[in-house]
Amino acid sequence: MVSLFQAQKKIYPRSVTGLFTKWRWFFVWATQLFFYGMPWLMWNGRQAMLFDLESRRFYIFGLVLYPQDVIYLSGILIISALLLFLFTAVAGRQWCGYACPQTVYTEIYLWIERKIEGDRSARMRLDAAPMSATKFSRKTLKQIVWIAVGLWTGFTFVGYFTPIRELASHVMSWSLGPWETFWIFFYGFATYGNAGYMREQVCKYMCPYARFQSAMFDKDTLIVTYDTRRGEPRGARSKKADPKALGLGDCVNCTLCVQVCPTGIDIREGLQYECISCAACIDICDEVMDKVGYPRGLIRYSTEHAMEEGWSGKQILRHVLRPRVLIYSAILAAVTFALIASLFLRTPFKVDIVRDRATLARIVAGGKLENVYRIQIMNATEKPQTYELSVEGLPGLELVTDKRVTIDGAQSLWVPVRLQLPYDAAPPGSHKIHFGVQSEGIGAVKEKSVFIVPR
Repeated sequence: MVSLFQAQKKIYPRSVTGLFTKWRWFFVWATQLFFYGMPWLMWNGRQAMLFDLESRRFYIFGLVLYPQDVIYLSGILIISALLLFLFTAVAGRQWCGYACPQTVYTEIYLWIERKIEGDRSARMRLDAAPMSATKFSRKTLKQIVWIAVGLWTGFTFVGYFTPIRELASHVMSWSLGPWETFWIFFYGFATYGNAGYMREQVCKYMCPYARFQSAMFDKDTLIVTYDTRRGEPRGARSKKADPKALGLGDCVNCTLCVQVCPTGIDIREGLQYECISCAACIDICDEVMDKVGYPRGLIRYSTEHAMEEGWSGKQILRHVLRPRVLIYSAILAAVTFALIASLFLRTPFKVDIVRDRATLARIVAGGKLENVYRIQIMNATEKPQTYELSVEGLPGLELVTDKRVTIDGAQSLWVPVRLQLPYDAAPPGSHKIHFGVQSEGIGAVKEKSVFIVPR
């Protein structure tokens, strides 16, 4: 029988310490403190960051955004994409190796696994051993902790869309709604499955970033590289032996760089799409070089040009500012400036005009022509605001309903409005008009509409 799938061996990443491992754990702590802590942070008596889909309002500290502000979400996504392109062009897959949620949660789940089952060799022995009370208890405890972390992650995720304190009280009283229950378990199961079992398979087969990263790499991109000239030919030797006398390079062929790799690749075979630039191999190789008395840097961050030409660190840095990096930086700066300026200059309320389609126009007392509208005013501040309505565009056109309306903070209101025009003041047809909505000390908004004069 011919299998259509490549046989996969389970990867048992070995624990490692070092500079890049510390940086990786720094980002684990930073991202998770933000993710788990932000829903509990209060701002002006409410959750600091809340995406209230039911009320169609998004709260981000002092900002209150409505669906009409989707342009800001688009701007944030564009900036995120440009940052990803820029960092990739400069230093490879830094996002993947240090801050990607898949990497972060895999690190957390691996840490739990090591604490319960032991390091690499202990886990391999445990998996190979027949079922026993010790093995059953350790496996069960690991699953319980993994599931707990997954469910807490799902709970926190839903807490960004339902006020988390309210959500916690629903959980405690077993009164969760169907959608909240679904998303807590769905997101929890996704975290549990991806970080506990799929791990490197997500990076190798599911993530599209690994596939198109080559389009953003060039020979001046910093990547994790093995110094072939210095390391080859590799081979074992005693610590006191002279490698030159034995005709060997600095690589002692300990394979520790493979054992610590979370995707199970051998960096000595060159750049591979599975490499996520976590630099675990750099940390372990530097540790081995220290033990055998060789210089560090057999595996290091470098560029293809630097390896070919033997450049120093200063020469590598001088080649960072190349055309694609400058282009990415310029576009990123322009989009970021435009987004910040737009947020700073935005008027903190929104206005929508809807004509009454049931009656296009009618004649009322006094022989005047009347059109009816509905104006939606959305208060994007957290304090009550009073708005004054006005209209212009036709001689004699007047607003005959209340011209002032008060709306509570972060609320919206539909206001019925009637406009009247003296008969024969305008020829039959559709005439452009403008509604004005003004709030003292905040700003003014003008929205266009039409006034219908019947034939």
